[in-house]
Amino acid sequence: MGLDKLDRKPGLVPGAGRWLLPVLVLLVAILLGLGGEMAQQWLRFDRAAISSGELWRLVTGHFVHLGWSHFALNGAGLVLVWYLVGDVFDWIQWFLIGVFTVITMDIGLWLFDPGLMWYVGLSGLLHGILAAGLMDKLRKPDKEALILMLLLLGKLAWEQFSGPLPGSESTAGGTVVVDSHLFGALGGVVAAILLRIRVRHAASI
Repeated sequence: MGLDKLDRKPGLVPGAGRWLLPVLVLLVAILLGLGGEMAQQWLRFDRAAISSGELWRLVTGHFVHLGWSHFALNGAGLVLVWYLVGDVFDWIQWFLIGVFTVITMDIGLWLFDPGLMWYVGLSGLLHGILAAGLMDKLRKPDKEALILMLLLLGKLAWEQFSGPLPGSESTAGGTVVVDSHLFGALGGVVAAILLRIRVRHAASI
């Protein structure tokens, strides 16, 4: 069974409706992008500004981009990732996964990457979404999901030991913060596990 034909679960939005969340994310990113460099400066994850109390940056930093080429790269990635795993959870679960992933990324970048002064982009969240979807899919034997998870792990390992994938920085138009991918994927995996535990606990009551 292909990943684009995942078994339907109760509560999932049928048909085109399942694309509502990624479309909303892209619309928010587009609207923020229209603000240009000024919006990016005011909304990006900025360590000094956050230390001064501008806590909204912990959220908005994940939705602004270096430029339109960076947005296009992340937008295409979101469409691909959602095509692969968008049916795995319902929209409420995906929202919770997104929130947990963003929190995990913020904590990870803040505590374990102290040299990072600022950050923008959806890529870390994309890694979290993909990791969460594949993690849940692997509860049942699935060759395609296993291959994709191995590719994801290989990519993360490459980035940690060798730096960004060749060509990724020139395409994005700036430095790729590979730690955001690692913390995003970690957040997605943990979120998927916690959701599965919660579902099993609710079913046993």
